[in-house]
Formats: sequence, C-alpha cells, structure tokens
Amino acid sequence: MKNNQGGFTLVEIAIVLVIIGLLLGGVLKGQELINSAKVKNFATDFRNIPLFIYGYQDKYRALPGDDKNAQAHVAATTNGDGNGVIDGNWNASTGESFNFWQHVRLAGLAAGTTDVGAADYLPKNADGGQIGITSGVNSPITTLKGSYVICSGGILGKFAKQLDITMDDGNTATGSMQVIGTGTGGAAAATADVADAAPFTVCLAF
Repeated sequence: MKNNQGGFTLVEIAIVLVIIGLLLGGVLKGQELINSAKVKNFATDFRNIPLFIYGYQDKYRALPGDDKNAQAHVAATTNGDGNGVIDGNWNASTGESFNFWQHVRLAGLAAGTTDVGAADYLPKNADGGQIGITSGVNSPITTLKGSYVICSGGILGKFAKQLDITMDDGNTATGSMQVIGTGTGGAAAATADVADAAPFTVCLAF
C-alpha cells in the first residue's frame, strides 16, 4: 500500500527558521529600544531639576523650597526659612524638599499639581519610583558631595548602570552620579555591586 503522507522539505524548514529568527530579532530590538527610551527618560529628570532651581533663583533671587517669601512670590502654601539650604531628606513628605515641587510648579517652571495633598503631588520616574532633591548636607550617599543632590528611587540595576554610563563615569560608586540600594536606611556609601534585576536609588550631585 502506497503512503502518500509527505513531510516538510529542507527548504520549508529553513524558511520557517529564518522567519522565527527575524521575529525574535525584532522582539529583542524592540525591547532594547524601550530600555533605551526609559534611560533617556531618567536622564531627562536629572537634567531638568537644576534648570528648575536656576530658573527660580533667576526669577526670585531665592531657592525653591527654601524661599522665605514663597507665599508672596508664587502664592505658595508654605515659606521656607531662607537659610540657603533645601532642608529635609530627598524623599521627605514634609519640609523644604517636599515644598520644592510646589514652588517650582507655581513659578511655571515644572509641570504637575500644586496641591500638596494630592496623591500625584510627588513626581515619579519611568519605573514609578519617587524623584526628589535636597541640599548636599543631607545627601543619602556619604561618598557623594555637591551643593544639591537629586535622587530617583526604584530604578532597576541594569538601568542604573546604563544611566551612569550615559551621564557620568560608568562607575556607580564614584563620580557625580552614584547608587545605593533602595530602602537603605540613613546615609550610606555608594555601591559598585549593582545587580541588574534589583531596585536601586540613583543620586546626582551638582
């Protein structure tokens, strides 16, 4: 009895493998583009905040958050103490580092709600972590020094390393951009041991 059942030819198998390869390559390239866009988003956050400070100082001769005449200048809820320092931790829920965002938004320098009680008042990065600023004396990283320190939390290690390469020296434990583990209590030294899948806080001094 003749068997008419046929199989795939080598050419057909080769075509299928090529198609699978192209699809896989497209997916990987797409993921690479998404990751790259996310790192650019993080970098934009770090680059914008100094502009908010300089713009506010140019306009009102005061430091946002610390401005002792913020109520008169921008109709802020609270004045600062005017001592030339943004007091408070970068991720505080009260004080000058917290009021910084209302001051720069009311001044028309940054987007976002000016209602300090709103759930979305504190800005978030592309990974959903909090973004904040403080003066260098309150730096959460003992090895990071500067007049001001911007921090962005909950950033995966693979992005933290790429961000450091993009904006600094490529070493997460040295330079003007450094990294500590998310949830680190108090001030700690920066770490060079950055696991790709773990969350970290990235800070930039200027």
